[in-house]
Amino acid sequence: MNEHEWTVDPKNVKMRIDKYIAEALGEDASRSQVQMWITEGHVKVNGSQIKSNYKLNEGDHISLVIPEVAAVEIIPEDIPLDIAYEDSDLIVVNKPRGMVVHPAPGHPNGTLVNALMHHCKDLSGINGELRPGIVHRIDKDTSGLIMAAKNDKAHASLAAQLKEHSVNRRYYALVHGNISHDQGTVDAPIGRDPHDRKLYMVTDRNSKHAVTHFTVVERFGDYSLLELKLETGRTHQIRVHMKYIGHPLVGDPVYGKSKGLKMNGQALHAAVLGFVYPGTNEYMEYSAPLPNDMEELLAVLRSR
Repeated sequence: MNEHEWTVDPKNVKMRIDKYIAEALGEDASRSQVQMWITEGHVKVNGSQIKSNYKLNEGDHISLVIPEVAAVEIIPEDIPLDIAYEDSDLIVVNKPRGMVVHPAPGHPNGTLVNALMHHCKDLSGINGELRPGIVHRIDKDTSGLIMAAKNDKAHASLAAQLKEHSVNRRYYALVHGNISHDQGTVDAPIGRDPHDRKLYMVTDRNSKHAVTHFTVVERFGDYSLLELKLETGRTHQIRVHMKYIGHPLVGDPVYGKSKGLKMNGQALHAAVLGFVYPGTNEYMEYSAPLPNDMEELLAVLRSR
C-alpha cells in the first residue's frame, strides 16, 4: 500500500479536504478518486474518518492509505503495429492518431499495450500491470513515435534519460495564427485546472516546470506549421503551451478553437525520437513522416 501524511498549515485552513489531497497528489489522483478513497475510509484526519466536504483546520494531521489496485487482465490483441525499430530490449512504434496508449476507464481494449502484448510477449513490469513496457506516453489523438521497454533494465535506463531531459523528442504541429517570431521558447509551469481536474493550464499553483522550444517551419497566413522540441514532458504540454501563447493547435478538441480548419484530433505528430541505447553510449534516433491527415491539411493550405 502507498501511504501519505500531511499537516495543515495556516494558508490551507477552511479548504475542503478532497480538494487539498487532490492538489497535493497532483497528477497521481483526480478529485473524484480522492472522494472515493474518503468514502471507503482510506483517509483520516487526526485519526478519525471524515466526509469529503470536511473543512481543514490549522494543524490537522491527514493520513491517506492508497489501497492496492485489483489485478486487471489485459487481453493481447492482434492489432497491426507500424514498427520503427525493435530488438530484444525495446521497441519503437509509430502510433496512429486515435489509439490510446494503455488501458484505462472507458478504454479497456484496442490500446497500444493490447497490441504490444500480442506482438512482443515480453515487456517490462516496472509500470505495473496496466502499463507493461510503457516508458512514456503521447495523447490518444497525437500520432507519432513512442518507445516501450521489453525488460526492466532497459526500462530503467530509458526512464532515467527522460527524467534527465536528455531524450530528443521533436514534434510537428499546425497551429492557429501567424507566429511573428521565427523561433522561441515557452517557459511556463503547468498544473491541473482547478475547475476541471482532467485538464491542464499554465499556473503557479501546484504546478511543474515546463519548457517547450519552437521553430516556425512554414506560414500560411492564419496558420503556422511548427517544429517543437520538448525540454520537459508534462501532460498535454505542447497543447497547453500553444494555447497559452495564443496559438492553439488545429483540431484540438479541448484547448483549440471551434472555428477554422477541422480534423479528427489535434494536428500534432511526434516526428523524432532519439535516445542513448540502454547499457551503451550509442545514440539512436528514429523519425516518422507526417500522417496523411496532416499532409492533407497542409496541401489545402498550400493551394490557397
